[in-house]
Amino acid sequence: MCIQRFLSVLAILLLTAAAIEAQSTRPRRTNKQTSQTTKTPADEPLLRPEPQPSPTARRTSSNDSLLDVQPVRPVANTVGSGDTKHAYLLLEQKQFAAAAKEAKELAATYPNDSEAWKIAGFAELNLKQYAEAAKDLEKAVELQRRANQNDPNTESALGQAYVLGEKYQEALPLLVAATERDASKPDAMLIYYRGISEYKTNKIADAEKSFNAVLKLNPKDSLSLFYLAQISVAKKDLDGAIATLNRATVNDARMTGAWTLLTSLYLQRAAANITTDPAKSEADYLSAVRAGEGLIKLRTDAEAITLFGQALIGSKQYARAAGVLERATTAPDAPSVTFYLLGVAQSRATNFPKAIAALETAAKKAPDDPNVYRELGYAFEVTKQYAKALAAYQKGAALAPADPDFKESIERVKPFAK
Repeated sequence: MCIQRFLSVLAILLLTAAAIEAQSTRPRRTNKQTSQTTKTPADEPLLRPEPQPSPTARRTSSNDSLLDVQPVRPVANTVGSGDTKHAYLLLEQKQFAAAAKEAKELAATYPNDSEAWKIAGFAELNLKQYAEAAKDLEKAVELQRRANQNDPNTESALGQAYVLGEKYQEALPLLVAATERDASKPDAMLIYYRGISEYKTNKIADAEKSFNAVLKLNPKDSLSLFYLAQISVAKKDLDGAIATLNRATVNDARMTGAWTLLTSLYLQRAAANITTDPAKSEADYLSAVRAGEGLIKLRTDAEAITLFGQALIGSKQYARAAGVLERATTAPDAPSVTFYLLGVAQSRATNFPKAIAALETAAKKAPDDPNVYRELGYAFEVTKQYAKALAAYQKGAALAPADPDFKESIERVKPFAK
């Protein structure tokens, strides 16, 4: 369950037509339409941290990962006579599959043996079999409580299994109890899982407190920083989100999601300031390029390259953008926006034949996007293909009848179209 699974679907394409058009010499009005919708990481499934290495025999610090917490030594079984010592030894030796198998066999024979269920649950947790781990740990907790032998260790592990199995509502009370049980010895990992559960159950203010608490214990916790950045985005605090993401990428240069979101937010802030503060906008476009460079070191799929291409266009590096986006269009999953941006880059680099080819492909992939026809009409107009320019502008006007730019463009080229 690596972080890439959560982040691979993230494509935040925030480059507006206004941002592109402000860099153009074409005789037309600025259009503020966007051709892409914005998607934030908060819309995605759980950002699952990669579990720590398998349990070890001892816990050396209260701040160790929960997965470093070893079950207590087997206790006397007052309702059955299962011998769990060997299963526990297998768990200690990190032979998790064997430990799970033996513990489950014991549990089948001695169903009231809480230790057998517990060892099975811990082994399955390490095997990333979260649904099975939760079931077995549930049984262990039930039996422990019935026998007045409550084990906080087992309850904490059950909370973790619930989080990793995306059962946040069930996880939250266990994790609240675990983190409040001994406030003098806070456990960063348990607080982090509590934060995830709060975040996913829409207790955003509580989640923010939890993630900040993690950072007090470990200021370099990049995942907590990433969640805090998402919370800032939801608050429309771009400055705060960008600052937090910069901390995250410094702490973990391989955090793909942080680079992706950081690139996107720089683009958004640059576009927002393009008319009111051009100098700040230009600086943000350059920052987007730097963030994009961090991203494509880790991802070379069409989405990542397209986002990087947007940043290069924003910083007026048109030839470089064209080269980057050209490679992205060879991917079988290349979206229409990749071809659209390639057309924009080639157009600004005055390579109009290639611009037209890319934009025509974009039109086939996204026939209802008026921005494609705006760019295509311009490329045809500059190359004096007036009849084709008129047809493109008319198609755009049909899709966006309230846009005065299309009306002006049609009137401008109509006398030359034959």
